[in-house]
Amino acid sequence: MFEYEMAAARSADLIRQADAYRLMREAKKAANASSRSQEREGTVRGLRSRFARAA
Repeated sequence: MFEYEMAAARSADLIRQADAYRLMREAKKAANASSRSQEREGTVRGLRSRFARAA
């Protein structure tokens, strides 16, 4: 019975760790998505005509 309780406790601990890891990854993903939406990048084609062509 003791081994069963240890296995159940370990399983519950692994499930908690997986949930915390998943939550952290979702938070990072959301933060990256919001930071990308805040900074708008211009087109590259418009800037290419400003520079001289390399030899």
